[in-house]
Amino acid sequence: MKLKELRKKAWFRFFSNKYVLLSLIFAGWMIFLDSNSWFIHHELNEEINELQDNKKYYQKEISKDKAIIKQLKDSVELEKFARQKYYMKRPEEDIYIIEYDSID
Repeated sequence: MKLKELRKKAWFRFFSNKYVLLSLIFAGWMIFLDSNSWFIHHELNEEINELQDNKKYYQKEISKDKAIIKQLKDSVELEKFARQKYYMKRPEEDIYIIEYDSID
C-alpha cells in the first residue's frame, strides 16, 4: 500500500489530524508518565483503603482497652489483673509458676 492510497483511508485521516495526535500524546502522558498519572492515583487509593482498615482495627482495640481500664478502676479487679499478668504478689506470699511441655 502506497502513501497516497493510505492517505485516502478515513481512519488515517482521522489519526493524522494534528489535534487528534496532540490529544493522544497528552492522554498517554497523563496516564503513564506524569507525576499525577492514573497508576499513581490507583496506588494511593489502595494505600488510603489500607489505612482506613487499620484505623478501624485500632479504634476497636482502643475501645477494648478503654473497657479494660474502666474495669481496672475497681481495686479487686486491679489486683487480679496484676497477679495474672505480671505475677505480682503480696509480701507474705510465694508464687509458683507451672509450665506444661507440649507433646508434639
